[in-house]
Amino acid sequence: MDVLIQIFFTGVTLGAMYALASVGLSLIFGTLGMFNMAHGLFMTLGAYVAYSAANAFQLPLVLGFVAAMAAGAVIGVLTHLLIVRFMLGSPDFGMNVMVATAGLGIVLQDIVLKIYGGYPYPQVVRVEGIAQLGGVSITLQALTNVAVALALILGTAWLLMKTRFGRAIRATAMNREAAMLMGVKADTVFLQVMALAGMLAGVAGLMISTQATLSPQMGGDPLLKAFVICVVAGLGNVWGAGVCAFGLALLEAAIGYYFGVRFGFPTMLMLVILLLIWRPQGLFGRERVVRL
Repeated sequence: MDVLIQIFFTGVTLGAMYALASVGLSLIFGTLGMFNMAHGLFMTLGAYVAYSAANAFQLPLVLGFVAAMAAGAVIGVLTHLLIVRFMLGSPDFGMNVMVATAGLGIVLQDIVLKIYGGYPYPQVVRVEGIAQLGGVSITLQALTNVAVALALILGTAWLLMKTRFGRAIRATAMNREAAMLMGVKADTVFLQVMALAGMLAGVAGLMISTQATLSPQMGGDPLLKAFVICVVAGLGNVWGAGVCAFGLALLEAAIGYYFGVRFGFPTMLMLVILLLIWRPQGLFGRERVVRL
């Protein structure tokens, strides 16, 4: 039983980080129809800004999370204003913006490397202490990460389902032209979506850095896993991405415990391949019928 509890909490902790990253990535794809290759650097910047702000101003934990959210939102807004909005509606938009955001990610990583160096840093925005659940020890930082992630995911779900802002996002994702005819300002919606996704990514980066260390390359692995999760859920399906994040994280934790950590992600990828052979549109995606 102790082993199962340990696997469960390890999986939930990983799932919380994966969910924040994949929900933001799926939200961007569902609304703008683009894959943001710089999303991993949004996470990295959120973690580093929280680290710098905590060192400079001795911020408490709550304000450290706020700093990460603000940094992610700002870089998301700037990415849209300086790059994405000039490509909207262009031929091969998806491929062009993927290349552009990949270039942006490389530039941002070089800037972080220039400012902070290549050596890893321990994250100072963290909670110290351990809680005991039966015979299992769980860090208070892991519990904090799960609580913050669930609060943000539920808050995002409420925002999308219960507010006028959320209805505008869903309408734009379903049919951009029809939404614009109904008075929705698509450019404003795109800007808000980039800010929201960046905010979630910034917090995800901070959470990842509390479980490992800060480094300029820290966003690469979470970006890959977020992309896998979005594909499994069905590209653009936001709530499906959140569900799949926790499911795949639990699977990775179980495989890592019984067979070794190095087998967790490769096994997950093999299962993803088998899943996509069986259901190419993803678990929660819908088939599209194209009439020729």
